[in-house]
Amino acid sequence: MKILEIDAKTILSKHSLAIPQGTVVTSPMEAFNAADSLSRPVVLKVQIPSSGRMKAGGVKFAQTPDEAKNEAAVLLQTTINNYSANNILLEEKLSVNSEIFLGITYDADSRTGVILGSVSGGIDVEKSDKIARAIFSPQLPPPDYIGRQIAIELGYESKDLLNLSRIITALVTCFIQSDALLLEVNPLILTSDHEWVIADVHMELDDDALFRQKELLKHVPYSNDLVLQTSDFEQLAKEIDSSDHRGVAGRLVAFDGNLGMLMGGGGASMTIFDAVLNAGLNPANYCEIGGNPSVKKVKELTKLILQQPSVDKLAVIMNVVSNTRTDLVARGVIKGIVELGLIPKDVISVFRIPGSWEKEGYDILDHYKVSYFGRETSIDEAVDSIKCRF
Repeated sequence: MKILEIDAKTILSKHSLAIPQGTVVTSPMEAFNAADSLSRPVVLKVQIPSSGRMKAGGVKFAQTPDEAKNEAAVLLQTTINNYSANNILLEEKLSVNSEIFLGITYDADSRTGVILGSVSGGIDVEKSDKIARAIFSPQLPPPDYIGRQIAIELGYESKDLLNLSRIITALVTCFIQSDALLLEVNPLILTSDHEWVIADVHMELDDDALFRQKELLKHVPYSNDLVLQTSDFEQLAKEIDSSDHRGVAGRLVAFDGNLGMLMGGGGASMTIFDAVLNAGLNPANYCEIGGNPSVKKVKELTKLILQQPSVDKLAVIMNVVSNTRTDLVARGVIKGIVELGLIPKDVISVFRIPGSWEKEGYDILDHYKVSYFGRETSIDEAVDSIKCRF
């Protein structure tokens, strides 16, 4: 779940982290009044779940309330990265002594949390040639030395070092307690008064851990509104996935093609999707399944995908699996198709899930005269076979 900047700052403020004075405005007049109340230069930032707002024109500065009003009028009529600018965060413009980048996420190789820091804060942080790095356990409270280590590597001393160390520790604590996948502060500003203030923040929570974050979700109204704005198709898929704790079957993004897709998750899903596009086919959705979902979840997801008006075929493709039973997926797909009154062999354009319980799965497919591929057939070859079915 992506958390908008204004909500992320609310979360961080509860960890005693400093954020600029400001408010959300939805009209030019509200921007005028807010800037007038602050009585200082301001920055206006569109609130959208997308990075790169500055380069895309979604961040403006104003010296006076009249300028703030004019800039807000422009922003509210602008589409940034395919998102409408319905809400604008208007904040005081900070006096900058220096700025840094801090990012907290997971390292897949070491299977630990990782903190990254750079003195090149701002929109071109990726060009930095000096990155401070430290790892931590997401199961334990962060030790104080991690914050000090990063602060020292970034070149800070005395009071600035101690305060930065405290902030880093608080950010890691927030990351762990919030079940975040990403917490990126860019930039963290050291003001001319030598106060550390979080100027901008990007935060993403683990969807699978949201059931533990009911209290936190009460304090992210703007981000919750975004969730509600998802299509009925995508929302129904989420409801199917949440109906049963077993496996994943419902992480879905809709497209406008005619080929419905059930794919293995992770890197395999990207490989499969790229293969489909490279073959000149038109996917109707991106959708991950895995972790041994129940027959019912697969059945309901199959029905949901096939009930979209543009869909006339279904591709079921996974890599070689060990934690998902081929027979359960086959049973769920067949059951969903039959309940819709359709003929499985006419609907399934390709079925490739080699691995656990594959013989039992193939027996089910044989019964319905559905052809399938095993591990001897590559993903690209399986996808190429789809073109023969259209």
